[in-house]
Amino acid sequence: MEKVDHLSDERNKAEFNVDEMKIVWAGSLHAFQVSNRISRLVANDPVFEKSKRATMSRKELFKNTLRKSVHAWKMINELRLSDEEALRLRSFMDQPGFVDLHWGMFVPAIKGQGTEEQQRKWLPLANKMQIIGCYAQTELGHGSNVQGLETTATFDHQTDQFIIHSPTQTSSKWWPGGLGKVSTHAVVYARLITNGKDYGVHGFIVQLRSLDDHSPLPGITVGDIGMKFGNGAYNSMDNGFLVFDHFRIPRDQMLMRLSKVTREGKYVASDVPRQLVYGTMVFVRQSIVSSASNAMARAVCIATRYSAVRRQFGSQNGGTETQVIDYKTQQNRLFPLLASAYAFRFVGEWLKWLYTDVTQRLEASDFATLPEAHACTAGLKSMTTSATADGIEECRKLCGGHGYLWCSGLPELFAVYVPACTYEGDNVVLQLQVARFLMKTVSQLGSGKVPAGTTEYMGRAQHLLQCRSKVQKAEDWLNPGMVLEAFEARALRMAVSCAKNLSKFENQEQGFSELLADLVEAAIAHCQLIVVSKFIAKIEGDIKGEGVKNQLKNLCYIYALHLLHKHLGDFLSTDSITPEQASLASHQLRSLYSLVRPNAVALVDAFDYTDHYLGSALGRYDGNVYPKLFEEALKDPLNDSVVPDGYVEYIRPLIKQNIRSARL
Repeated sequence: MEKVDHLSDERNKAEFNVDEMKIVWAGSLHAFQVSNRISRLVANDPVFEKSKRATMSRKELFKNTLRKSVHAWKMINELRLSDEEALRLRSFMDQPGFVDLHWGMFVPAIKGQGTEEQQRKWLPLANKMQIIGCYAQTELGHGSNVQGLETTATFDHQTDQFIIHSPTQTSSKWWPGGLGKVSTHAVVYARLITNGKDYGVHGFIVQLRSLDDHSPLPGITVGDIGMKFGNGAYNSMDNGFLVFDHFRIPRDQMLMRLSKVTREGKYVASDVPRQLVYGTMVFVRQSIVSSASNAMARAVCIATRYSAVRRQFGSQNGGTETQVIDYKTQQNRLFPLLASAYAFRFVGEWLKWLYTDVTQRLEASDFATLPEAHACTAGLKSMTTSATADGIEECRKLCGGHGYLWCSGLPELFAVYVPACTYEGDNVVLQLQVARFLMKTVSQLGSGKVPAGTTEYMGRAQHLLQCRSKVQKAEDWLNPGMVLEAFEARALRMAVSCAKNLSKFENQEQGFSELLADLVEAAIAHCQLIVVSKFIAKIEGDIKGEGVKNQLKNLCYIYALHLLHKHLGDFLSTDSITPEQASLASHQLRSLYSLVRPNAVALVDAFDYTDHYLGSALGRYDGNVYPKLFEEALKDPLNDSVVPDGYVEYIRPLIKQNIRSARL
């Protein structure tokens, strides 16, 4: 049967070179080539088939995940893939599993917190997957409040061991991925107690299961916490619980790069600054922001292609109906999400640079930029994951009723993605960390200390507190300086307002508690400014291809002006802009939608996602949606028989009863 591309007309409208945009999206030609090759390698391997996940039982799904993970590991070794290629392969496998935590948390924890001697002992085993690790921090009773963890690690100087114990039910480790059924080891976080003194939470390498028969070691109770949200989705991951009953480990299994306990039981801080641990945190949060752009892009790709295929209403004299993507209401909901995918991509690139910069500074014992780096990565993790979770759900709605089908790819994508709003820091809690940093920065404005990095704009407080936007016509909203000034004025004025209100309280902590909602909004304004500024920096940089640059400019200003429209109350209440200027922004936004419309399908093609990775009947590259929907429907186990199981027992007696009743 001849293949038909139902989206070819859309692709012919493109006003830019899609291949050039693919390289911009990937970050470099090399990154694009790696991504393109590995994604097709996965898509063409039948082991990675995933269309039946929704109908698998939990046990079947889990075993399927084990099979895929081991197959991927064999491929990595047989093909001698680089670390970058291996990371891509695991990503395109697109099935949460134990390897995510092994490579994403367990190994980095040993690298960041283990001594050189400990790294020499444990990393070769972990790198060869001769041990499988997880990251056991979160407990049943404590998540965001790490300092409130209850698990104890008490040093016994007679045996030179730590006794790991769960003193309460709420001290049970709860949620770590890979813990439930797979991990042989864990980095366990517990309260270090020696000579009767509690020294707070520290990390320990703990063996959980026998390397011979995989049974839990004596003193350890471990298992899976049960089904989670959605079909398939994160149910492929064995999130677990872990209870210790006076379990003993050697003293040298305490991660001792930052501090140690001597044979005599003395607690000794090392010469290595504790701030080094923040480098790992910056790395993890940077990767989460990059993942946000990928998840948003997947949802937007599905919704954009389907919106171009789907036709509803508008038929004149029996002619063709209007493409859904041509309705302004659809564009107003969809195109800002498309712009967000690109915006998050570019701020993710900048965070990679920031991680490198922070790492180099830490190695040189330069901690000056650390508070700012910690705050902005916390805020951006929060802002991008919240926006992406909301964006995926909006894309489901943009696809109408068919978006609710599992085979649309959107329900599972949502179920897999939403935990990102909670793990590695609850999003509201993280924004409050940003708010504390902003309040401290504002309090220092008159001290002569010059704000740097993402708070550099606060150094121009005198101007930003008094300035009025110079926008006079709609086109002025395409002026990067005018857009940035509006966002800077809004962010600064909201922060200063919070600081003034805080100063009215005698007890600052009480004031902070009372103003939590306002502080979160101020933090979000600051983070949105960061994303807008990095997007503007990108379009003003060296981008190959005039057509590519023009499309990125359009997306940049759609992102900024849609945020302005969405948070108009903030901009007006702070006098950052006038109501008339807000109207001009809305007019310009509509004009930008018209410019993006003919390029929309090509802009999502630039993500270079295979049909296998998208996993969507609605987002197929060829747009052949309706036959695929039927094909997927007929695969459902309910359609294995024409007459359903249960007809004889339930349906037939019911029908016969109704007929008899009707004759009475």
